[in-house]
Amino acid sequence: MDGDAVRERANELPREPGVYQFEDGGTVVYVGKAVDIRDRVRSYADPRGRRIRRMVERADAIDYSVTDTETQALLLEANLIKRFQPRYNVRLKDDKSYPLVQLTDHEYPRIEITRDPDPEATARRGAGRGSGGRRRGPPRGDGGAARGNGGAVADSPNTRGPRVFGPFTNKTRVEIVVKALRETYGVRGCSDHKFANRDRPCLDYDIGLCTAPCTGEIDRGSYVADVESVVRFFEGETGVLADPLRREMERAASQREFERAANLRDRLDAVEGFHGGAGEAVSSRGDERAVDVLGVALEGDSATVARLHSESGQLVERERHAVSVPEGGDTNIDTRTGAVLSAFVPQYYAERDLPDALLFSERPDEEVLDWLDAEGVSARVPGAGREATLVDLALKNARWGASEPDALAALRDALDLDAVPRRIEGFDVSHAQGSAVVGSDVSFEDGSADKSGYRRKKLDDRNDDYANMYDLVRWRADRAVEGRDDRPDPDLLLIDGGAGQLSAAREALADAGWDVPAVALAKDEELVVTPRGTYDWPSDAAHLHVLQRVRDEAHRFAVRYHQTVRDDVSTELDNVPGIGPETRRRLLRRFGSVEGVREASVAELREVEGVGEKTAETLQSRL
Repeated sequence: MDGDAVRERANELPREPGVYQFEDGGTVVYVGKAVDIRDRVRSYADPRGRRIRRMVERADAIDYSVTDTETQALLLEANLIKRFQPRYNVRLKDDKSYPLVQLTDHEYPRIEITRDPDPEATARRGAGRGSGGRRRGPPRGDGGAARGNGGAVADSPNTRGPRVFGPFTNKTRVEIVVKALRETYGVRGCSDHKFANRDRPCLDYDIGLCTAPCTGEIDRGSYVADVESVVRFFEGETGVLADPLRREMERAASQREFERAANLRDRLDAVEGFHGGAGEAVSSRGDERAVDVLGVALEGDSATVARLHSESGQLVERERHAVSVPEGGDTNIDTRTGAVLSAFVPQYYAERDLPDALLFSERPDEEVLDWLDAEGVSARVPGAGREATLVDLALKNARWGASEPDALAALRDALDLDAVPRRIEGFDVSHAQGSAVVGSDVSFEDGSADKSGYRRKKLDDRNDDYANMYDLVRWRADRAVEGRDDRPDPDLLLIDGGAGQLSAAREALADAGWDVPAVALAKDEELVVTPRGTYDWPSDAAHLHVLQRVRDEAHRFAVRYHQTVRDDVSTELDNVPGIGPETRRRLLRRFGSVEGVREASVAELREVEGVGEKTAETLQSRL
């Protein structure tokens, strides 16, 4: 590829975090990660190094995979490099990877942090998805051959094999969480050698890290129930661990054990943040080494099916497939999506090995489900937890496969714009009864957030939404007309509100002399308000979804800034000795207002970081 070809291809890529691949005749020659895929790929149009220049000249195609976070991009890049061994990547020779958490398949499972879970599973990892010897493709009337487990007892944990969760990037946080799980549920962490032939509990039992199943201090049924609680936590149910930690922290604080309460608070912070991006866990049930995730994006008479593939709990592959959808039939989007999946699954797996489990964005036909069940494949539509997150990621990749450019073109046609609105700016105002009034201005490029283009503005305090919107849009328009804004002019302005807010915004544009089309999107009924009239588009319209994303992000950004400004306003707390800006902010966020602080007890006040007993008593007396 030459520089022009790279630039042309880059213009088609999303401005999202993810992974990109340079390919030569279908062979992956380079894998990279990026915070912004489009900008990163565009930089290869003029490579600086000789090695990268040779790689670009050799490549004939560029593929990509969208992720939700930079951390997911980092992990996926590492897994793809290990899988494809691209010649132009730097490759580690020791085959080490990110840490995982494993619950073993023993009668009394142990929990451990490892980089190589279960030697048998590791040996199978490179053998492909068909190492179990299962049939390919739909059955030919023989009902299929179901997978077996060697006659293991049905209620024993080892019928499932080990359960693996990960990979994780923050090993310290994983260690904190695993220790908290052991203290709460008493799951053993000792080796098989130490577990066997004991006649009295070890030190872990004395310090509360283990319930000592080795000497019968806990019955097997209770122990297995505790293990299942640990599994629920790693599958996304944070409260399984957070709730008992919070109760223990509150108990320690009420008993004036402040050092212990502070330690529990720090542990609670690590637990509550674990599923918010620090862990990036992908759960893997013990007998499900290979898991495929299918998401469908519909656009008229065509569809895109995205397939994510996970092996031993690690996301390692992503594909997109274009599918034709027959005209007519049911107009319900869920029914149509299920029909697409029902047609796709038997065709795709006719010449491929079936995975151990299939996760769907919508439920396929019963006939397909019966066939998968006969083949021993677990098929499900997850509603929450990490599996639901994987389905959302598959849907995101499917939409980027075809829908986004079409959605913007549909938006142009629906609003009768002169050009496709590739750059959209969204505006919203947030305040509390006219105080701490702020406005947000967010930017979207090709349907995706361009956070480098976000701006915010503190406005004059007044309880007038129309006047506030006029001031916000006028501020943006004046800067554009006078050349004081370094961002390109948008193709469309989206106002969060109804006809009144849109009228104020258009008045501001006219007064500033800035010629940019503007529409509004009202929250209650999702009506699109334009100068020509009001539109009630179908709830599944892709071009409506584009406007909703812009509107919701403008609202989120405005509310967050309003909270910051609200906490910064002068309050009675400023006159209390020992209360600085940070402590004042923590008090207001904890209790909501000065009145809430006034009504709090000394014990409740002391739960706030930076507030000791003397300060809490001073607060009560002064307020």
